[in-house]
Amino acid sequence: MDADKFLFDRGMGLLKDKKWLTSREYFRRLIDTYPTSAYRYDAKLAIGDSYLGEGRVDSLILAANEFREFLTFFPVAERVDYAQYKLAMAQSKQTLSPQRDQTATHEALKEIDTFLRIYKDSALRPEVEKLHRQMRDLLSESEFAPGLHYYRIKWYAGAIDRFTALLRDDPGFTHIDRVWFYMAESLRKLNALPESQIYYEKLLAEKPQSEHAKTAKQRLATIKR
Repeated sequence: MDADKFLFDRGMGLLKDKKWLTSREYFRRLIDTYPTSAYRYDAKLAIGDSYLGEGRVDSLILAANEFREFLTFFPVAERVDYAQYKLAMAQSKQTLSPQRDQTATHEALKEIDTFLRIYKDSALRPEVEKLHRQMRDLLSESEFAPGLHYYRIKWYAGAIDRFTALLRDDPGFTHIDRVWFYMAESLRKLNALPESQIYYEKLLAEKPQSEHAKTAKQRLATIKR
């Protein structure tokens, strides 16, 4: 067996066993010792995967750097779509809860959008689209929270502004029934009954299993009476 293949196979075995640090040592030795090896591209990606596997904040940053370097130095390599996907994944794992700063979410979406724009025929596209929805949901949750807060403190105009922006920017939001419901409730509080009726009816028609469906049905019956 060729020495570079031995190093690669050994590294991959360790990577599979989640021996992150030890696997990296084999991959780095391969890259440093055999710069023309056919395995150097996969070894570079595997180093990124090892950092991604560790999952610590510092490791995720290092993983992103590895995948970004791959895209910079090997732009026509066979697995550039994989590198872009994993770069997006590394960014997505650095995101915070909806109540906190969403800079990392925006960064992840930027890398995801790059993938979707460039690698239209990639077999990884379904996974990236799923990741895109997760990140967009996180961002929309962060935008929904202030609107809900405004509703609860009875600043209904402010709530409506927030919900209107969210509906415009992310009509595919997974929890859009919540937006429709509180939009309708805010409009009802301002006595804009025809407008609120639109959102109650939309919720019942498109999300009949929503936790807000029962209340929406009651509100609608009252409005119609």
